[in-house]
Amino acid sequence: MRFRLLIGLVLACGIAGAALGAPPDEVVAVVSAKSSVTALTASEVADIFLGKSSRFPDGTQATPIDQPEESAVRDRFYSRYTGKSPAQVKAIWSKLIFTGRGLPPVQAADAAQVKKMLAANPAAIGYIDSSHVDAGVRVVGRP
Repeated sequence: MRFRLLIGLVLACGIAGAALGAPPDEVVAVVSAKSSVTALTASEVADIFLGKSSRFPDGTQATPIDQPEESAVRDRFYSRYTGKSPAQVKAIWSKLIFTGRGLPPVQAADAAQVKKMLAANPAAIGYIDSSHVDAGVRVVGRP
């Protein structure tokens, strides 16, 4: 009896949360609002952050900005955009650095610093939790 009551309560909370529009944790790829880039596919974003491409589709230079390694948003970003775990991403970059074929993304301290770095460099691309999006950035990709 208690188990059924507990299940009912959990289901009711889930339905209430959905009805209120409780947003899921969404990580979005962003550029400066001044950037010429308007949209990217998830695979184009992944290629930039995994060192497979150093340019946007229009040919302009792309400078990726990462969040700290211990950041939950970083883990969600790489998981959702690339399908890779933090260890796999680290291994990819270790190989690229060792072979001299790439430099890893610049690292920001948090979402606020990502936005500051984007404002200073229209060629930069970063990712933030969707709750941090404001007029200074343009969302260009979603997983």
